[in-house]
Amino acid sequence: METETIVRTLPWQILTATIFVGAYAFIAAEKIHKTKVAIAGASLMMLLGIVPHHAAFTETESTGVSWNTVFLLTGMMILVNIVKRTGIFQWIAIRSAKLGRGNPFTICAILSVVTAVLSANLDNVTTVLLIAPVTFFIAEALSISPVPFLICEIIASNIGGTATLIGDPPNIMIGSAAKLGFMPFVTNLAPVIVVIMVVFVVTVRFVFRREFVPSSEAAAQVMKLDESKAITDFALLRRAGPVMLGTIVAFVFHGYLHLEPATVALSGAALLLLITSVEPHEILAEVEWPTLFFFIGLFIMVTGMVRVGLIEMMANWLLGVTKGNIPAMTMLIVWFSAFASAIIDNIPFVATMNPLIIDVAKGLAAHGEIARATFTQIVHAPQVMPLWWALSLGACLGGNGTIIGASANVVVAGIAEGNGYPLTFRSFLKYGMLFMVESVAIASVYLWFRFLVPLGH
Repeated sequence: METETIVRTLPWQILTATIFVGAYAFIAAEKIHKTKVAIAGASLMMLLGIVPHHAAFTETESTGVSWNTVFLLTGMMILVNIVKRTGIFQWIAIRSAKLGRGNPFTICAILSVVTAVLSANLDNVTTVLLIAPVTFFIAEALSISPVPFLICEIIASNIGGTATLIGDPPNIMIGSAAKLGFMPFVTNLAPVIVVIMVVFVVTVRFVFRREFVPSSEAAAQVMKLDESKAITDFALLRRAGPVMLGTIVAFVFHGYLHLEPATVALSGAALLLLITSVEPHEILAEVEWPTLFFFIGLFIMVTGMVRVGLIEMMANWLLGVTKGNIPAMTMLIVWFSAFASAIIDNIPFVATMNPLIIDVAKGLAAHGEIARATFTQIVHAPQVMPLWWALSLGACLGGNGTIIGASANVVVAGIAEGNGYPLTFRSFLKYGMLFMVESVAIASVYLWFRFLVPLGH
């Protein structure tokens, strides 16, 4: 019997689910560091043969460690760690704080909007790596905790990343499967993302009203800051600035250049290491290695879930209970994707859902509704398009539900812990889940009136 068939039997499914749920419970309980739990869970699945060595470390569309993600993070961490030595982030922080007149909420709103806009045009992980160092400096100047700022930046990065094809990995995967280019994402998703961001900023004003108490003394201190003194190494900035800018531009055009994001990040990091006098061991010591290994462990555990067929079973159930009803299917996909992505990494989830939506589209064609059509016409049919946008909105916005729901969340949590402000699972959950439900509710209304009502539903 084939190995793939063996691991899809009920005993293996129960065993895999037990390991995954157990690991998730330990992560949520926060009694043991999440990186230890992820590595232990991944090792157990490999030792038991649920995830063979080749399956764990060979990246495919839906299984294996996503080395592109790991090395993208590594490259950007090296870049940011070098650039921050120039003092440019402190300069940006002071300018932002002064623009907000020292008001914590206004500053948070500015940083959130900047984060969302950058995340729509860059990878959201890259964005939070650039914004997080600024946040700590601002919070220190205002004499308040940086945690509320960091939570808002996480939420904003995932919201903004939903607006474009390149903003979030699930959108890249959906675009590839559904043959959708850059502009369809902008025209169909950006409008609702603007609304969600406006509502989010308003909600932040009330949710963090106790944390964002204006202080005339703190504001006065902020306005006295001299940003011209923030730049401490002009020589390094003259070298690092163009490399960082060039790397960001390369991210925007990486598709046209036929380069993976990880290649862009590592190339920028390598060039900056070569043209500066910084010691590699000093920079590498500042890389968030616990965060990277948490990702590796999580990718391997999710691979186990994919291999035994559990994710596919959940997706098949979701599509089966709707019995071909497009409105019901659309609403179920957006909400199921949101909660599933808050628990399970959205990359393998979307990889599993993509072929299932294609099967639904082919089923509609087989029943004569879009007969004798090409593949592109089938997957772009008016009754199919709401399913693609529901999957995108649910998977991307759902990442805000928990601290492990999206890559940006985990990265910021690692940075916060390294700076002495641990962002725990429970502390993020009560805010993340609120903002997630709010944004998905708005997305559901949008999907209904923008796509389903014109279909006559």
